Amino acid sequence: MRFDSVSKPRLGASLGLKLATALGVLFLHIPLALIVLYAFSREDKNYVFPPPALTTQWFAMALERQDVWDAMALSFQVALWATGIAVVLGTLAAGALARSTFFGRETINLLLILPIALPGVITGIAMRSAYHAMEIPFSFWTIVIGHATFCVVVVYNNAVARLRRISPSLIEASMDLGANAFQTFRHVLLPQLASALLAGGLLAFALSFDEVIITTFTAGQQTTLPIWMLQELIRPRQRPVTNVVAVFMIALTFIPIVAAYWLTRADEDSQNR
Repeated sequence: MRFDSVSKPRLGASLGLKLATALGVLFLHIPLALIVLYAFSREDKNYVFPPPALTTQWFAMALERQDVWDAMALSFQVALWATGIAVVLGTLAAGALARSTFFGRETINLLLILPIALPGVITGIAMRSAYHAMEIPFSFWTIVIGHATFCVVVVYNNAVARLRRISPSLIEASMDLGANAFQTFRHVLLPQLASALLAGGLLAFALSFDEVIITTFTAGQQTTLPIWMLQELIRPRQRPVTNVVAVFMIALTFIPIVAAYWLTRADEDSQNR
């Protein structure tokens, strides 16, 4: 008996869907393109489109301003500490909840992811009230703790998803061969978790570096780079310099976000093979 081959339907996006996607991408990225364009504008007071002339002088001025470097250094240090705390706490929480079953597990899981779901202003007010009630003065560490509250969520989500995909037989085999809990974690779990933790840490760093709402309530007299930009927009000294700093922030946050994306995508591809 002979069967004629049946051609499979070709699956592809329609013209309307492609157009809608293109419009969505333009809607998201045209404002970023304008920031980059105005960073080169010779006009220093008003936004005129198209700019009457282009210049690179504002980049030199931005690099010469010590307040920009101080704010950038503070943001970098806060992001590093917040990410480090998030990696430790997020990994421990994921290890405790990934495969365990006990009463209240889902409630704890909800409480862990709640900080990133709440509006930043709510978290900021809550942190400020807690510091005031415990008479903790505002400092570098109050900003770090405020940022760590939402950075933990990012790392936890990545780690718990990876732990749930790891076969329990690997852990059982390690224990059967005489490895203790620490050795099993170091030689079996950590290599499996490494890329997920790196991706979560990179994303947490990017989120912390440009956080402004929670920082406003927890910084006191400290000035991070987003706070500096907000102050410059309210009372601008050299408006194009603010655009230049915004370009720097786009570049600095773009790198870890893209790296986290590619790490996550590479892991998914390896899992599907």
